[in-house]
Amino acid sequence: MTTIALFGGTGKTGRRVLHRALEAGYTVRALARNPSKIDVHNERLTIIEGDVLDTRGVEATVQGSDAVLSLFGQVKGSPATLQTDGTRNVVEAMQRHGVRRIISLSGGGLKAVGKDEPKLPDRVIRLLLKVLSGRVLADAEGHLKVLEASGLDWTVVRGPRLTESPGTGSYRVGWVGVNASTQVSRDDLADFILTQIDDRTYVHEMPFISH
Repeated sequence: MTTIALFGGTGKTGRRVLHRALEAGYTVRALARNPSKIDVHNERLTIIEGDVLDTRGVEATVQGSDAVLSLFGQVKGSPATLQTDGTRNVVEAMQRHGVRRIISLSGGGLKAVGKDEPKLPDRVIRLLLKVLSGRVLADAEGHLKVLEASGLDWTVVRGPRLTESPGTGSYRVGWVGVNASTQVSRDDLADFILTQIDDRTYVHEMPFISH
């Protein structure tokens, strides 16, 4: 069975992905700054203490894995370039260990040129993101550049406003302004992320998941 290196497994979406991965029979190697925040015990789960800026912890998490789920992002007090620098550490570890598949999570603020067709509400949301969360958006753009230059089989999963509503098991895979809405439940987003481990449809693409 596939072994997943998981970064960001203690976050609201990451926890859902972790539980689903174990339920599906995957083996998971999860990096956690605070291991006690991972509230699950399973013989197929290995927890490595550290964070994405700790190259030794990243190395230990990636080693022996077949695919990487990179679900970490900025929280209050994070360094301005956390996602960019953390992604670089992950990518370099993957290159050293011959791991090719990485799925990264980001927001709709990232542009998929040639695919997105943003409508007025989408443009307003992006403008607000730029004004209110410019640092986070710049970091997301930086992490994308690292992936694009990596030579790896990357997919960036983008989502709109994330809700705590129970998953419906039904969601749309589109682009901003194309077959998309303005929200998605974290449950359904987690379901899609897990499908991307083996699905190569969106390699080097940034699908937008919504209800």
